[in-house]
Amino acid sequence: MPVMVLALVHSRALDGMSAPPVTVEVHLANGLPSFTLVGLADTEVKEARERVRAALQNSALEFPHNKRITVNLAPADLPKESGRFDLPIALGILAASGQIDGAQLAQFEFAGELSLAGDLRPVRGAIAMALALRRAGCLRALVLPQASAQEAALVSGLCVRSAGHLLDVVRSLLPHESEGAVELPLATATRVASVSARPPTIDLRDVKGQSAAKRALEVAAAGGHSVLMSGPPGTGKSMLAQCFPSLLPGLSEAQALESAAVISLNGRPFDAAQWAQRPYRSPHHTASSVALVGGGSPPRPGEISLAHEGVLFLDELPEFPRMALEALREPLETGRIVISRAARQAEFPARFQLLAAMNPCPCGHHGSTVKPCCCSPDLVGRYQARISGPLLDRIDLQVEVPAMPVEALMRAPDGEPSAVVAQRVATAQDRQRERQGCLNAALSGDTLEAHCALDEAAARFLTTAASRLAWSARSHHRVLRMARTVADLAASASIREVHLAEAIQYRRVLAAR
Repeated sequence: MPVMVLALVHSRALDGMSAPPVTVEVHLANGLPSFTLVGLADTEVKEARERVRAALQNSALEFPHNKRITVNLAPADLPKESGRFDLPIALGILAASGQIDGAQLAQFEFAGELSLAGDLRPVRGAIAMALALRRAGCLRALVLPQASAQEAALVSGLCVRSAGHLLDVVRSLLPHESEGAVELPLATATRVASVSARPPTIDLRDVKGQSAAKRALEVAAAGGHSVLMSGPPGTGKSMLAQCFPSLLPGLSEAQALESAAVISLNGRPFDAAQWAQRPYRSPHHTASSVALVGGGSPPRPGEISLAHEGVLFLDELPEFPRMALEALREPLETGRIVISRAARQAEFPARFQLLAAMNPCPCGHHGSTVKPCCCSPDLVGRYQARISGPLLDRIDLQVEVPAMPVEALMRAPDGEPSAVVAQRVATAQDRQRERQGCLNAALSGDTLEAHCALDEAAARFLTTAASRLAWSARSHHRVLRMARTVADLAASASIREVHLAEAIQYRRVLAAR
């Protein structure tokens, strides 16, 4: 009779979109000795046969050499990858051969890679596995290698136990009165409380001048809006982007868990010192569309998912491959990315705040009052056209960061520090969540109409501007959301013409190209 061992395995355990847990069935039968793995296993999983065999033998446990061993990984239509099945397979063989009590296994979920000596090695996706287990309401304890268990313990409300060796797990499954029986220790995680979203490496007051761009970043931070900064080289665009995360409040527990889970899915250990800090991703402009949105076999999250609940900064935006930029359209609207392949489909969260920077032309000085531009109008137009109209339409704020003469730069006073601006941002965000339960950038449909209602004069003003600038319906709605954010920063209950005027000017930098 086959013995069943439950092992939770997840490649996407966020936003309720989760693959089913994998059940390992082990069957021993008389016949020609063999060790067969079935259930759509990839090369890493098939290699578990040799790792499990050596780990059992080197741990002084019996491997059934004279039996035909069949290991079924169910469900059969779900691709299986990585070495996380080593521990479940080894325990299934021990239970099927009568060396441990198979009934004890129903209390746990196992995942772990085995070394040839039986040591347990970390597996990727530990936080995602724990998060999926909690969302499913499963009461079984999760058993993981020590390093992975410390990550999974960040998910509160779960029983996560850690083990360093296969023998530790075997001894924990023995009856309590048996000699040598031990209990696996509970895993603990150290959370470092975060006061701000990210410790600033550059303070906002370190950027001289550029008061208009600083104000635009404040509006973007307060409402969760995306930003495109355009200006000559050396005007402070990259410095402003580095300051931006320090304007954002820290993450809630649910947001922090989702962000950490995506990082764990990518195979990188999560640093407890970064708990509740918003991720900041800044890929090079040579990044491919797969690097940005994710992909591969098996699919893994890309930069937009690694920036989930944080900031994605794309410097030199027109230099990115056209296909990579166009792949950002849907995630900017939906907050998720679906990667479809012939064999499977994977879905990852991608609620990121886009920050982008660009020069206005190839030489970088188009429109500058400090240095003349040497580009022809056709060349300027072709350069700016590298950013398609549909993508540009999805970017809320489009602000100019002009070059400043040296004299004006030397006389420019220090601006407000990041901490002061961050306080205003936090107050505005609290006002939005109390009123509508989300940031203004997420308003749509009936909620947009309810919370962005205009009086007659303001509606007439917006209609005139939309007609003259030939806005799409999307641009019209984005201006409404930005105006609502400007009003929140001013502690105004209603949207006035002055708030609309400020929001409208953020849509005019590249509108006339």
